[in-house]
Amino acid sequence: MNRIKEVLEDKGIKQTWLAEKLGKSYNMVNGYVQNRQQPRLEILMEIANILDIDVKELIISNKPQHHE
Repeated sequence: MNRIKEVLEDKGIKQTWLAEKLGKSYNMVNGYVQNRQQPRLEILMEIANILDIDVKELIISNKPQHHE
């Protein structure tokens, strides 16, 4: 699972813009956003770079968060 949709919404960025920046089709990016398919790690890294965030923000951790 990924958080691309949440990050795009937070930043007010459209999927069409992200698709253009990635050089991917809108359908492919929409598949990632809807969690119908998962991008490879290098694509996640590229999305993080484009959005200027840490790649960790795009991933839903399967580990419980430990707040110290």
